Amino acid sequence: MASIPHLGAFRHGGRLREATAAYPDARGPWLDLSTGINSEPWPGARASEDALRTLPDPALLTELEAVAGRAFNVADRARVVALGGADLALRVLPTLLGEGEVALVGPIYGGHVEAWSDRRPLMVASIDDRRAVDAHVLVLVNPNNPDGRQISRAQLAELAERRAASGRWTIVDEAFAEVTPAISVADLEIERLIVLRSFGKFYGLPGVRLGFVICDKALGRKLRTSIGDWPVCADALALGLGGYADDAWRSTTAVCLAAQARNLDAVLSAAGFGVVGGCDLFRWVETPDAHRVFVSLCRQGVLTRPFAEYPTRLRFGIPARRNLDRLREALQAVRHDA
Repeated sequence: MASIPHLGAFRHGGRLREATAAYPDARGPWLDLSTGINSEPWPGARASEDALRTLPDPALLTELEAVAGRAFNVADRARVVALGGADLALRVLPTLLGEGEVALVGPIYGGHVEAWSDRRPLMVASIDDRRAVDAHVLVLVNPNNPDGRQISRAQLAELAERRAASGRWTIVDEAFAEVTPAISVADLEIERLIVLRSFGKFYGLPGVRLGFVICDKALGRKLRTSIGDWPVCADALALGLGGYADDAWRSTTAVCLAAQARNLDAVLSAAGFGVVGGCDLFRWVETPDAHRVFVSLCRQGVLTRPFAEYPTRLRFGIPARRNLDRLREALQAVRHDA
């Protein structure tokens, strides 16, 4: 089993600086497939120079929450709280939900594990696990990162209602839900149901740092107090307002991503890799020696996402059509290296 030098440096996607340092002789330029981020970003404009020279306008924040809420099918804007990235919400929520047992449905995005680490969360494999049902706070990702597992809207609605009736919180991270809208529960007004949404992944602009918490109004007020008066920068306001209002781009992009994901499936299958999960922003791939494949691809200038705890799995982001031949060549080189 091959090992990855400095594996800890790749615990998140997008670590091109670390990859370049670890593999200085890699073929360039790098093709970054280590994230689940759209490679074709929304083409709208950033904030004006005037907007960058003043404090963010509270009226624009209110407008952004309304426009995003409409995109999420949330009728009441007061239930939508914008902030500087969904990852920030992960860190703030543990301070607001009270003491009690926490359960995470795994495998799960590492940020959730870190956010709740002081509470020693339980890791459960399914929402049917008794410990998940009984925990004070239950956290899951839907569609899941990294394996793409999906839980139906009906199942989640029933679970959240049952847990709310006994005073328990349910957090559903929908960071990738733009490509699976049928399973979203963002529009459901269920007490103690919290939904997280991310702008950067589907819109291809992760550096903007814009996310949303959709929750009951009482928790929303506490959250707004915690994050302060200017939780979103001018660029995030401008890009978020434009992006979420662009219904045509959103619809077209969802179709294009689905096609690009199928193209990736064909390339991976032809190279002998088994696609065992994912969504239209990434694929979860099985291969007997994933760490060796990761290293070999890095030498070809292709960065994927390895997992220390899953040595037979890699995650591939969805490449743009123009990069498919590059990936195909790199995968062929991997086979020759075996």
